[in-house]
Amino acid sequence: MNYSTIKKLICFIYNVEEDNKVVSSIMAMLKKKAAKIKMPEWFSSLSPSERELPLDHKDSVLITYGDQFSGKEEMPLKVLKKFIKQYIGNSISTIHILPFYPYSSDDGFSVIDYKAVDPKLGTWKDVASIGKSHKLMADLVLNHCSAKSVWFKKFLKWDKKYKDFFITADPNTDLSMVFRPRALPLLTPYDTADGKKFVWTTFSADQVDLNFANPEVLKEMLSIFLFYIKNGVSIVRLDAIAYLWKETGHTCLHHEKTHAVVKLFREVVKIFTPWVIIITETNVPHKENLSYFGNGNDEAQMVYQFALPPLVLDAHIREDANHLRNWASDLKNFSDTTTFFNFLSSHDGIGVLPSRGILSSEEIENMISAVKDRGGRISYKAVKDGQVPYEMNINYRSAITGNLQKKDLHKKDAINKFIASQAIMIALQGVPGIYVHSIIGSLNYSKGVEITKANRTINREKFDYKTVKKELDDKKSSRTIILSKFKRLLDVKRKEKAFHPQSEQIILPGSDNLFAFLKIPKGIKSKKKCSISFGAVLCIYNMSGKILKYSPEWKNFDLSGSAKFKDIITGKKSSAFAVSDGSIKITLQPWEFAWIKI
Repeated sequence: MNYSTIKKLICFIYNVEEDNKVVSSIMAMLKKKAAKIKMPEWFSSLSPSERELPLDHKDSVLITYGDQFSGKEEMPLKVLKKFIKQYIGNSISTIHILPFYPYSSDDGFSVIDYKAVDPKLGTWKDVASIGKSHKLMADLVLNHCSAKSVWFKKFLKWDKKYKDFFITADPNTDLSMVFRPRALPLLTPYDTADGKKFVWTTFSADQVDLNFANPEVLKEMLSIFLFYIKNGVSIVRLDAIAYLWKETGHTCLHHEKTHAVVKLFREVVKIFTPWVIIITETNVPHKENLSYFGNGNDEAQMVYQFALPPLVLDAHIREDANHLRNWASDLKNFSDTTTFFNFLSSHDGIGVLPSRGILSSEEIENMISAVKDRGGRISYKAVKDGQVPYEMNINYRSAITGNLQKKDLHKKDAINKFIASQAIMIALQGVPGIYVHSIIGSLNYSKGVEITKANRTINREKFDYKTVKKELDDKKSSRTIILSKFKRLLDVKRKEKAFHPQSEQIILPGSDNLFAFLKIPKGIKSKKKCSISFGAVLCIYNMSGKILKYSPEWKNFDLSGSAKFKDIITGKKSSAFAVSDGSIKITLQPWEFAWIKI
């Protein structure tokens, strides 16, 4: 094997030569740990081209906490498996279990022990059991760990090994350039055996930043990374990666050495575990987010579409798809080895930053106002002049359906409006990630915010499994209706090669209310004025509360030869389309959408 790129990256990060002991120590660890990892059977059956990006149209991700469901007699991970088996099945290919390690705050993202499963949830055996039926996605929380961790406790004792595992600074140091994602102090005082130290804490006093300028920290994280893979994880989410490298006189955001660390993880995957996908979690403006593909597509294979949640919400609020359309028109596959991770809802809120530069300040303020009206909360971050909105905390169904009366939230039209928003995310180029609260139709958990005083709790409700099961077994409940609609969309996606993450996507022009795009199967190139009857799928959405009548002008495509437009969701000829004298007329009811195979 050729390890030269790995060695060069380590040399760049630590300003050492290839024969340095730092390089040899990290390389020896990588070889030893990787030798114990077996290639999964599903990957060994793929062709060489399929191995370039081991994802296809059958792939989708369910995002859930390990203790999302609880039962009296079984551990939460066992209950989660029961939920997946009974209600999800193979409609979803991958389960993203949010941090299931022992933690002290932030619902798991303040890790106490990276290599343990929280005993309140279950064991590694329980995690592996879920991995028998589905691929596994897990978080590597590498920017920080818990102040309750053994590492930090040893730091407080000024242990020789761990005193450089964390970052300290003189409180008088000018750190005004550092980008702040929270309205909290950057430095937190702690009493150590060597006196009071001011420790770097980007996110909270309980989440102490790790010092990657110390090679031992990187070595430890690479070891943990391979440990997760050994335990069946095939998609690894690098949490809060954009803040990784700290340097005074720098914003400490998107540092060149942070990118080098991502490149290093990618090269480790390429050499030792080529079936593994790295996804970077960077809640920043869209263009900055895309930088984590790397200049030569040598960083993450997937990046989050952080601009998608606010843009879809904005389109629904203003009943205007122009910003969404213009943004999507610029999306493209960067290479055969990269794609996007589409999501609308997650354990966090809807980011404001990713929409800046796409939406105007007035449109952002309008969206924030609408979120407040719909029961949401707004979180802020610190800037030189005070605080600015950072995140909108609201359940996505509550955000989309609006400030309706409670009884109206469960009506057919409100549910269909929500499902239409999710259908955009599922169909767009990339791999869809669906939050558990979306797929089972949850609403704002305002009571939880009152209890925890944390805004994000509004979309982090946990359930007694017996209670939620009763709702899901009721065919008339809104949870059951929403779940069945989700599964229908996902099952259709699994059958259509046009939804491959590497398929060609053409955003079509249209009226303010219309959002439409064409999905062309991977490997089939569109030709000028061609009749596309080779498995292409037209995805079209009415983004308004009015009946939409539209006669599109689709440049480069002659669809007049298509006598039938099959609605692949209903399995019937689409009633939305009519062909007359070579022209196509479309009629969509309020908030209606269709996936049409042509």
